[in-house]
Amino acid sequence: MNTRPSLAPISRRNWLKTLALASLVEPNLFAAQATHLAPKARRIIYLTQAGAPSQLDLFDYKPALADQFDKDLPDSIRNGQRLTGMTAGQKRFPVAPSLFKFRQHGQSGMWLSELLPYTSSYADEMCLIRSMHTEAINHDPAMTLLQTGHQIGGRPSFGSWVSHGLGSENSDLPAFVALISRPSGPTNAQPLHERMWGSGFLPSKYQGVRMSSGKDPVLFLSNPPGLNTERRRAMLDDVSALNQIKLGEYHDPETQARMDQYEMAFRMQAAVPELADLSKEPAAIYERYGPESKKTGTFAANCILARRLAERGVRFIQLYHRGWDQHNNLPSGIKSQCYDTDQPTAALLGELKERGLLEDTLVIWGGEFGRTVYSQGVLTRSNHGRDHHPRCFSVWMAGAGVKKGHVHGETDDFSYNIVQDPVQIHDLNATALHLLGLEHTRLTYRFQGRDYRLTDIHGNVVNQILT
Repeated sequence: MNTRPSLAPISRRNWLKTLALASLVEPNLFAAQATHLAPKARRIIYLTQAGAPSQLDLFDYKPALADQFDKDLPDSIRNGQRLTGMTAGQKRFPVAPSLFKFRQHGQSGMWLSELLPYTSSYADEMCLIRSMHTEAINHDPAMTLLQTGHQIGGRPSFGSWVSHGLGSENSDLPAFVALISRPSGPTNAQPLHERMWGSGFLPSKYQGVRMSSGKDPVLFLSNPPGLNTERRRAMLDDVSALNQIKLGEYHDPETQARMDQYEMAFRMQAAVPELADLSKEPAAIYERYGPESKKTGTFAANCILARRLAERGVRFIQLYHRGWDQHNNLPSGIKSQCYDTDQPTAALLGELKERGLLEDTLVIWGGEFGRTVYSQGVLTRSNHGRDHHPRCFSVWMAGAGVKKGHVHGETDDFSYNIVQDPVQIHDLNATALHLLGLEHTRLTYRFQGRDYRLTDIHGNVVNQILT
């Protein structure tokens, strides 16, 4: 007769034997790995601007374009490069100079747009890369490449790799948290899929935990009515006993991951409500982050939350702000986006610096690609749109280990092609991992007989931007 195993308590010795056996069967099971290099950063705050901000209107100053208004983009500049289906049928590609003024800021003299008055005050903290480029020309594959190192879904996200490599500094909070902001104005906001903060083929305990606005910052975390903390603890102990038996029988690493997640969720029940409660922040903080900061779910409120997460030892904090996809009405659309993001970004940098956190925090600001110099659709003196442009775009970094007040790379007179120091997505990721003390070629995970890494077979550290 087939009998079920007893649920009697498992001794410490047998439990340790089970762990040892499981680690032999799955060597990656209990990673967090030691750093390969001396780290300069302990955490990353990634301010992800989904939809592709226009580098021409924010960071890549091209004053000579004023004389090119409504002239056709020279064939020698485009050089037959591919276009999206949205502009491939246009009979003309009229040049649309930026409508916004630029001026130099700080001791570095960095040229930045009038759309960024608050961020510009931190020009001497920023390392601006004007020579980013990517392989993808449409949003979903480009964002997937930016976040996972590959255009096709299924691979671990950047934050998951960091969580796998370094683990967490706070046992009551996950190593990787994702926050999605809602724009304040009308936008064409591209969807964001959960794979952007997913763990792919890594154990699921390394996936990002999405925090939302509202009553329950983490969905399904609170106890249902009628279930108190003591009963929840007893239930988890019984479930853990069952899972331990299954782990001993099948040595499935996902069983261990499930156990870890249950325990993390239990600890988060106490830690998350205190973390997400911004009501005790002083009035001066709300004033500093701007008029949207008291509204939950905004970029401003999430920037305050990002600072609180950084203070509590979360390794990878990812803020997504959607709505930069300005194929038409760009002048009004980009003003709205900068209203949402400029003041809170500067406030976050300022707070991190004042609290001593910027010394070991790497802040990254950028989107998945750039925008064309030519107008999509009708061009007028006061209005135009811009199409997707993967050939060049701008990203900036600040904080631990990067040069301050530094500009890296250069584009041609039309901000169409890179003419000096190109930086690819894999290079950016390799550099960020390097600052965390992780050698990107050594941060690997074996899956289905092959070793994978965030940078795949690509990527070089951009040493020119490092201190």
